[in-house]
Amino acid sequence: MTRKTVFTGTMAFLVVLFSMPLGHALMILMEHYLQPPWLYYAAFSMGAVGLAVTVAGVFARGDTRQTLFGLFGGLLFWTGWIEFLFVYYAHRFGVEPLRNAAGEIVTKPEYLIMPSSFGFWAMFMLLYLFSVRTGCNFFNYLQRVFFRQSTVRVELKPLARHTALITFMELNLILWTSYLVLLFCYDDHFLGDRHPVTTLVAFGALASSFYMFGRLIRISSWGYAIRYAIPTVIVFWTFVEVIMRWQILHEIWVHPLEYRNEMLIILVAFIVLLGVIIYRSWRRKG
Repeated sequence: MTRKTVFTGTMAFLVVLFSMPLGHALMILMEHYLQPPWLYYAAFSMGAVGLAVTVAGVFARGDTRQTLFGLFGGLLFWTGWIEFLFVYYAHRFGVEPLRNAAGEIVTKPEYLIMPSSFGFWAMFMLLYLFSVRTGCNFFNYLQRVFFRQSTVRVELKPLARHTALITFMELNLILWTSYLVLLFCYDDHFLGDRHPVTTLVAFGALASSFYMFGRLIRISSWGYAIRYAIPTVIVFWTFVEVIMRWQILHEIWVHPLEYRNEMLIILVAFIVLLGVIIYRSWRRKG
């Protein structure tokens, strides 16, 4: 670990971290300013742009550039074609939000139906666990456990090396996993947001994010650092979501119009950090 790797890892972490509240705020602002059906037209267009950005990244030159294409393409795709599709069908069929005793909304309708996608998630996990060699240490550990005593030769091969697509898939699958874990934990029919297991998940995520950040600040490559920052941030954000659920902290990004200055600071910081990463990466190549 050197000063250079600490700088690279920290910058990558902050860029991905700031994209989380900005993504939430974008969704809230769209719902505030746009009414159906224009809201859903805009959301569909956003998802299509995200897909196009990711595909363009496959043909882009440079590891960092491809990674950024996959990151931003994935964020737009997730928001437009996944989250807003759940919003559309939840509203179309009249799904009611979950409220607490005071009548406050604690879970929006779209998130109440998202756990129904568990089977599709398991299908993807089956593919990655038993067929694909990835750079994920957790998957590599599980593969060693499952195949250690196998009498049948199982050959795991990596997917074709398209960095933008790998980043895109990593982002969406980890976001999906995080949502499912949290929503099952929050559900009183399973655990509940005050259940000891939910608390264990929250602080386990916090501890894991510190461990992952320690590995992140040993990475010198910008592209790899950003890709490693994605799971690091999402695992950390899992802890943030739980403590927000406990109302320990206030989600300013859920009320961006009430916290304009704070959200503007986050946006400016995000743009500056992203600009520094792009400039440093370009200068290193030069």
